[in-house]
Amino acid sequence: MKYKYIFSCLLLITTVFGQPNLNAQTVEKTPFKAFNIKGFHLDLRIQVMTPKALNEFANTLASLGINTLVMEWEGTFPFEKHATISNEYSYSKQEIEDFISHCNALGIEVIPLQQSLGHVEYILRNPRYANLKEDNKDISQLCPMEVADNKALFTDLLTELANTHNSDYIHIGGDETYLLGHCDKCKEKVESEGKSKLFVDHMKMIADIIIGLGKRPVMWADIILKHPEAAADLPKETIFIDWNYGWKINHFGDIPNLQKLGFTFWGSPAIRSHPDNWFVIDWTTHFKNQNEFIPYARQSGYQGMVMTSWSTTGLYGFTWDVGYDVIDMVQIRNTYPLSGFRILIASYAEALNSNKPLNPEAFVIKYGKERFGLQPNEALNLWQFLSVKPILIENTKPVNGESIQHLKTEYNITREKLIKLTPKKNQEEFNHFKLMADLRMQYLNFKAIESEYNSPDFRISQTSGLIERLDTILEDAKSLDQRFIALNKDFLYNTELEEQNAIRVQAVHVLYNRLAKLKE
Repeated sequence: MKYKYIFSCLLLITTVFGQPNLNAQTVEKTPFKAFNIKGFHLDLRIQVMTPKALNEFANTLASLGINTLVMEWEGTFPFEKHATISNEYSYSKQEIEDFISHCNALGIEVIPLQQSLGHVEYILRNPRYANLKEDNKDISQLCPMEVADNKALFTDLLTELANTHNSDYIHIGGDETYLLGHCDKCKEKVESEGKSKLFVDHMKMIADIIIGLGKRPVMWADIILKHPEAAADLPKETIFIDWNYGWKINHFGDIPNLQKLGFTFWGSPAIRSHPDNWFVIDWTTHFKNQNEFIPYARQSGYQGMVMTSWSTTGLYGFTWDVGYDVIDMVQIRNTYPLSGFRILIASYAEALNSNKPLNPEAFVIKYGKERFGLQPNEALNLWQFLSVKPILIENTKPVNGESIQHLKTEYNITREKLIKLTPKKNQEEFNHFKLMADLRMQYLNFKAIESEYNSPDFRISQTSGLIERLDTILEDAKSLDQRFIALNKDFLYNTELEEQNAIRVQAVHVLYNRLAKLKE
């Protein structure tokens, strides 16, 4: 009863004030309860890892005590009956089976993730599945009212996944279904029965397929928390994952109410999420996320934890043909590859196995000394680099109101301290930090030029000077490209490395070409 009372007080605090500030003294008084699922989620929508990289990554996870890997294969899975879905980076069936066997030998259970309502652009881009679209132009979601065809498709897909993976679970997605009630048939159902019923009827159909295959369905919790009215209709075998990337508790809705219905919950923080991109990595938010959310989830009775690491937001731009036939689609956001984030994975593993909230500064200093052989003052410089709050630049202006030049000056102080560090071991891992720092500096240099170009004071007479500075950026980019390839060779496919290098300087080339035309 004592702990039930503590939890009730904690729930009241979080409802009123948001995320609790859990300190070591509070948590130490609570009996330690290990998570059954110590998981990691691999997003293979872009930045598809090579088979060699997958195996090495699994080795790293196992060495840190991770026992579960959720694989969002998306277009990389070689479906037999629906080979149309597979993309240019799809694995062979043998590569999939070998990887799962490798993970199992390490004590890691591999759970497949098959999106089954939203985030299905990679399926609906193909004319074969055009009849399932909720909208002809926004193809992020299929229509849940196409019951027979949906059931036939997902019975095929999920059966193949169940036959390939020996896990007790299959993740069925279900997040960010923003088009619920969009088409005429769905609107009619929403008007008569509500959005929750529209969502639940579809997801129950998917969950029932899973249960019929002898597995337990796992799904993201955001939509059912927003629309919980029909939640009781879902099978009680369903496991919900509360993904919380640093916001208030019950961000999407009332979790205890779903727990009262008998549903199991897992939690999910993140090490790459919005606003992270190639040039902005919000280390402070990710460390804070682990510090606050993991202890809360443990005290709230969550049975598992699955760390996400998003390579992209899942939003895409499209090249269309007549009738909105998809010629090509490209991701809106790109992030630094997962190869550079071992330190966050290690801190996550420590947080999972400790009754105390993670102390980010102490962890990084310890990691710097033990992993890289740094002296205490050098490890402190690493912490200072990781604790710099990244400032976004929107419409050519820093969001904090400072000048870009001020950002450059301030950032370069921390960057130079990092660049001067010489680790005694694991130099390649440390070189990712140095490359990230130089890429951020390249970004700030470009944004300064872009700001001048967009200034009301810009005149054609300034064109030559801006072009010269862009030339310097593009010349420096060649060296950065080589460093990126060297650090990620065999982690990503060669064509992906070239593609990522091109994306990183695409805006520079666009501005260069516009200025070059003005100069003529």
